[in-house]
Amino acid sequence: MAAVRISSRSGLPSLLLYLGIGIAIGQDGIFDVKFSNAELTQVIGYAALVVILAEGGLGTKWKEIRPALPAAAMLSIVGVAVSVGVTAAGAHYLVGLDWRQSLIIGAVVSSTDAAAVFSVLRKVPLPARVTGVLEAESGFNDAPVVILVVAFSTRGPVDSWYVLVGEIALELAIGAAVGLAVGWLGSFGLRHVALPASGLYPIAVMAIAVSAYAAGALAHGSGFLAVYLAAMILGNAKLPHWPATRGFADGLGWLAQIGMFVLLGLLVTPHDLYDDFWPAVIVGLVLTVVARPLEVFISLAPFRLPWQEKAFMSWAGLRGAVPIILATIPMVSGVEGSTRIFNIVFVLVVVYTLIQGPTLPWMAKALKITDDPAEAADLGIESAPLERLRGHLLSVAIPGKSKMHGVEVGELRLPAGAAVTLVVRDQKSFVPAPSTVLRRGDELLVVTTDPVRDAAEERLRAVGEGGKLAGWLGTSGGKSLAGPHAAHDVAHALKAVKKLGKTDGPKAHR
Repeated sequence: MAAVRISSRSGLPSLLLYLGIGIAIGQDGIFDVKFSNAELTQVIGYAALVVILAEGGLGTKWKEIRPALPAAAMLSIVGVAVSVGVTAAGAHYLVGLDWRQSLIIGAVVSSTDAAAVFSVLRKVPLPARVTGVLEAESGFNDAPVVILVVAFSTRGPVDSWYVLVGEIALELAIGAAVGLAVGWLGSFGLRHVALPASGLYPIAVMAIAVSAYAAGALAHGSGFLAVYLAAMILGNAKLPHWPATRGFADGLGWLAQIGMFVLLGLLVTPHDLYDDFWPAVIVGLVLTVVARPLEVFISLAPFRLPWQEKAFMSWAGLRGAVPIILATIPMVSGVEGSTRIFNIVFVLVVVYTLIQGPTLPWMAKALKITDDPAEAADLGIESAPLERLRGHLLSVAIPGKSKMHGVEVGELRLPAGAAVTLVVRDQKSFVPAPSTVLRRGDELLVVTTDPVRDAAEERLRAVGEGGKLAGWLGTSGGKSLAGPHAAHDVAHALKAVKKLGKTDGPKAHR
C-alpha cells in the first residue's frame, strides 16, 4: 500500500512502481525468479484488464461522457489507423525493423491504457469534455488494436485493409450492443430485487460487468467494449448501496493493477533491454511527437474544440500495461523477432510514462484548460431499499462546496411522500424542523416512498447544484412536487421511520 500512496502523491501511474517490484523479484533481480510464460501472462493480463475497465466504467459519469462519445469514437478508429501507420513507418525507416514487426509495434503502442488514464487524469482538474474524451477513448480503442495486433501476428499474408476495417466495425457494434443490453438488464434487476445482504450488491455489480465481457466475446464482439459500457450503465443507474459498491470496485481495480504489473515485470529480462533501449526511445519519440498529435488533430478536425484542448489530448495519450500485454500476442504466436518487439514496447512504455505522467498537471496549467477545483462537489447519496415497507432510505452527505449549505429543510421542497427525518451534525443526531438550516458536512436521513424515490434524489441533487432557487435558476429538479396530500404521505413516511428503528433500520445502515 506504500506504493499506492507514493504513486498518488507523485502523479506517476502506479504502473512504474509495480513493474519495478516485478523486475526486482524476477530474473537479474534480488530473488532471481525465472518466469517466461508469455501465454499465462496474456491470460492474466486480459482478466486484470476486464476488472480495470469495469472499475473505470463504474466511475464514469454519463452526463460528462455523452457529449464526448463521437470524438472518442473517431479517435478509436481513425486515430488508431493514423497512429499505426505513422509509428510503423518510423519503426521501419528509422530503426530498421521489417514491415510486419513495425506494424505490430505500431498497433501495440496505439492503445492508450485505461488504468493509467483513470489513475492520472482524475487527479487533474480538467474540463469534463477533455476528461470524457480521453476516458472514453481508453475504453474504446482496445478493441480495434487487439484485432490489428492479432491480424499482423498471424502467420501468412495479412488480410486486406478493408477486411480489417469490416472486422473492427462488426466487433465494435456487437460489443456495444451486448454491453448496453447486459448493463441495462443488470441495473433493472438490481433496482427491483432486494438482495438479502448489502454486501452482495458490490459482488453482483462486478459479476454483471464481467458477464458482459464473456457475452461479448462469445458473440464474437469486443468484450472489452462490452464490459466498459455495461459498467458505465451500472455506474449511472443509482443502484442501492452505491458508495460501498464503488469502494469495492476501486479496491478490486487496484489489486488487478498490482498483480498485472508485477507479473509483467517478472516476464521481462533486464539484461536484454540494453540493446533495445535507443530503438525504443526513437519509436516512442515518433509516437509521442508525430503520430499522437496527427492522430488527435486529424480525428478531431470535424469537432469544434480549442487547439489548447487538442494539444493537451496529444500529450495525454498515456500508455501503460495494455501495450505490454498486447506485446505478448506475437510471442505466443511465434512471430520472428517477437522478443525484441516486447523489449522495445516495454522500454517505450516505461520511459514515456515516466515523462508524460508527472507533466500532465503542468501541461494543463500551461495551456490554461484547468477547471476551478473549488467547483461544487456532487452530493453523496446512498440508497438502501426497504422492500417490505415499499420505500427507500436515502443517506445524503453534504460536501464542503455544495450549495445546499444554508438551505432550510422546508426549502428543499421534496416531493410528496419524502421527508428529512434525521440530521447528523458534529457526530450528534437530531430530528430537524422545517426551519432547520443545513450546513456543510451534515448527513441527512431521507425516507421516501417507492414511487417518488427518483424524484426525491433528483430534487436533492438540484438543490445541491443550484441552492434553494434551483427551479428558477434552470437546474433540473427544481419544480415543486408537493401536492394536497403531502402531509398525509409524510406522516406515513415518519411512521415508516419508526418501524425502521425496530426492524429494518440497522440492516439498511450496514
